[in-house]
Amino acid sequence: MEQCVYFSDQFFSAGKTDIYNDAQELVGQLDLKSAFTSSLNVENEKGDVIIEGGFPFFSRKWNVTNAEGKVLGRVKDSFSFFTKRYSYTTDSETYEIESPAFSKEYTILNEQKTEAATFKKVSGFFQSAAYELRNSSSSLQTEELIAVVMGVNAIEKRNSSNAGNAGGGAT
Repeated sequence: MEQCVYFSDQFFSAGKTDIYNDAQELVGQLDLKSAFTSSLNVENEKGDVIIEGGFPFFSRKWNVTNAEGKVLGRVKDSFSFFTKRYSYTTDSETYEIESPAFSKEYTILNEQKTEAATFKKVSGFFQSAAYELRNSSSSLQTEELIAVVMGVNAIEKRNSSNAGNAGGGAT
């Protein structure tokens, strides 16, 4: 059964934001722990931590863990010229995450090239990015996929920041 949820980043990447379903019912919260780190918690409607996400120290890969700290998978970017490409690797499968170069829509494909989920930015120019996530996978929890989406978002922010800093030297 497909599940659709909506959630957003914060402008300064700190604080809690709500997670809603299609019926606009509150189903959880996204706790963006600090403006100085990219770590987060995905909580259910009771406030229990279900999934955590973040960059390990000096790592370019985004770890997705359960509440007990077990790593469920890792998000990393993949080099590509005309598409945005990432992968999410779990113990049992590697998922490809791809989007056309200037698109705000992403598709998550399993190893059989079947669509497991889609997500898209539904805002974000002068405001915080908000996302619509559609989970059609039977093997990935929606909370896990929220952490994957936020991992892609964090990698894109980090890459954008690094690209901006690359050309700014004194002459």
